[in-house]
Amino acid sequence: MLELRQIAVAYQSFTVVKDVSFQLAAGEIGCLVGPSGSGKTSLLRAIAGFEAVHQGEILLDAELVSSSSQMLPAEKRQIGVVFQDYALFPHLTVAENISFGLHRQNKAQQQAKVMQLLQLVGLEGMGNRFIHQLSGGQQQRVALARALAPEPRLLLLDEPFSGLDADLRDSLAKDIRTILNQLGITAVMVTHDQHEAFAMADWIGVMAHGMLQQWGTPYQLYHQPANRFVADFIGQGDLLTGQMLDSCSVQTCLGVFRQAEPTKLTAGTTVDLLVRPDDILHDDQSPLRAKVLSRAFRGAHMLYQLEVGNGEKISCLAPSHHQHAIGEYIGIRPEIDDLVCFARASIG
Repeated sequence: MLELRQIAVAYQSFTVVKDVSFQLAAGEIGCLVGPSGSGKTSLLRAIAGFEAVHQGEILLDAELVSSSSQMLPAEKRQIGVVFQDYALFPHLTVAENISFGLHRQNKAQQQAKVMQLLQLVGLEGMGNRFIHQLSGGQQQRVALARALAPEPRLLLLDEPFSGLDADLRDSLAKDIRTILNQLGITAVMVTHDQHEAFAMADWIGVMAHGMLQQWGTPYQLYHQPANRFVADFIGQGDLLTGQMLDSCSVQTCLGVFRQAEPTKLTAGTTVDLLVRPDDILHDDQSPLRAKVLSRAFRGAHMLYQLEVGNGEKISCLAPSHHQHAIGEYIGIRPEIDDLVCFARASIG
């Protein structure tokens, strides 16, 4: 449905996106995540047709819509866009906002479409309200319904939940994913919040410095990050010094860890091993001890920052009924199944 081939976007002589390639099949949802200034919004605007591409090609349904020599106008791409500020019309009712792009249909067709979409997004009976009479979450649903009304072949969402509180963002992300799956719509969302990306996406692209660092499933990004940036950006984790004993095992201050699949690293290489908080289990019976440096209550869990024998720091996610004081030594048991190691000389 959507394919990007070595896309570059530039403003005058400054390149903001370079060499980005990925594809989405029909009905899949992709998310672009990354810090501010990473190029993700510029990439979304290029897909929408709001920005020209400097190099590369963008294809929709195998149709070339953007290249360095041609550009299909945005209004002819059949793409729906949900903007960060929703861009709703305050002087129009909810129903009138949703039907705004349906001027080619007669009144009866418009009314039927609006009723269908109000039900779909959970706003039945609210068609006659004005925008200022709605909550932020309800306004977001109106913006989604308006974007879906012309039946686009692709939906783009630019930081759609940024103005909402955390609980509402989580529930709305799940609801919107369900709606898009029901309709079989292909979508691309831009966000700086990886939790939103995990809630929404089949595929996630991590952007930094205008480049796509990794394109993969949420599982791949968390357990098999392509480089240090992705490892640091996705989830929580610490890097522990180690030395490769062979291509399948690494020696650290917490012991030796092995996996069946060989890495690309050779024996003797000094590495940083990625350790996630859920890799470190709290175990009072373990002879391996670590000092509590700080703790953060997370409801069912307590997140401890620990110092191990050589002075390095790791995190541990333990059940919250385990209450340990700062400065106390606790027993830990590492269970690291995936060896994510970066050679110490490595950058990026």
